[in-house]
Amino acid sequence: MSPENPVVKDICAAALAGCVALSILRAWGEIAKRGIFDQKLNRKLVHISVGLVFMLFWPLFSSGPQGAVLAALIPGVNIIRMLLLGLGLWKDEATVKSMSRFGDNRELLKGPLYYASAVTLACVFYWRTSPIAIATICNLCAGDGVAEIVGRRFGRQKIPYNRNKSFAGSIAMAVAGFTASVGYMHYFSLFGFVQESWEMVLGFFIVSLSSAIVESLAISTELDDNLTVPLTSLFVGSLVF
Repeated sequence: MSPENPVVKDICAAALAGCVALSILRAWGEIAKRGIFDQKLNRKLVHISVGLVFMLFWPLFSSGPQGAVLAALIPGVNIIRMLLLGLGLWKDEATVKSMSRFGDNRELLKGPLYYASAVTLACVFYWRTSPIAIATICNLCAGDGVAEIVGRRFGRQKIPYNRNKSFAGSIAMAVAGFTASVGYMHYFSLFGFVQESWEMVLGFFIVSLSSAIVESLAISTELDDNLTVPLTSLFVGSLVF
């Protein structure tokens, strides 16, 4: 992936990242098919890992729109997959089982489709130099994913305004989203894409706290937190960064 050939570099980077992403999805699909983990836990482990691992490959791409677009093709392909699987035009039992709550392929037209769309749009429009992209993906993947895992295990104390959510889950979401955001801030700063600062850390805290609050509301249950969380992160992020 020679710097003198940015197109070849980006194609190779996209191929590598795509192969890793597909391998992760296939691995979780096989785990779900074999019933190694509870289906809900398996689904959330997919939720956490795919987007965060994808961001690890961003430094391999060239700067500018070309790199962003070619990187975005990876989750973009997943948008098409979710549509085909959700509409029943393509059969893949392992993928459906690993990404749905109840094994219904139509579920992929909601949460998983919103998830892939959010990651794709954050990549194309904000890319690796923007803390908004970091906050959006980290709160969607790490924050929302950890919230449900912790909430199911330790969420005995329910939130008064939404009995489907717990204090433990919401706190875990804010902490996980914030921690992942700061981690990726440091990671991208090593390549010179962002400059670490306490102001950025404070911004990540505000975005993660806001996302956790919105995720705890009934509207997130009615719509889908894979939709409300990234929208909140984008909106609040545009105000604080």
